[in-house]
Amino acid sequence: MKLLLVLMLTALPLYCYAITDCSVFNGMIEKTLDPSVSPTEYVKLLQPFVYDEENALGLMQFKQCFLNQNAETLNNIQKMMELLSEGPFCAGY
Repeated sequence: MKLLLVLMLTALPLYCYAITDCSVFNGMIEKTLDPSVSPTEYVKLLQPFVYDEENALGLMQFKQCFLNQNAETLNNIQKMMELLSEGPFCAGY
């Protein structure tokens, strides 16, 4: 599960680099870190990126990983993602 988390966090900045609108990326990060968003609701919010049931299940497990974290860890992840989004990949968007 930790490997999945690392891979997803690695893929998100690359996704931002590949698209022209980092607001999509930032919205995904906000919903991922928001403890009030359930895994089912999370999948519904990301429906345009879900191609099959296996993807939906993976996203639900990914979201559950964040729900299992304490507030300090989520805050640290938020700070890290802010630094990434202000970096050279997303700075122009």
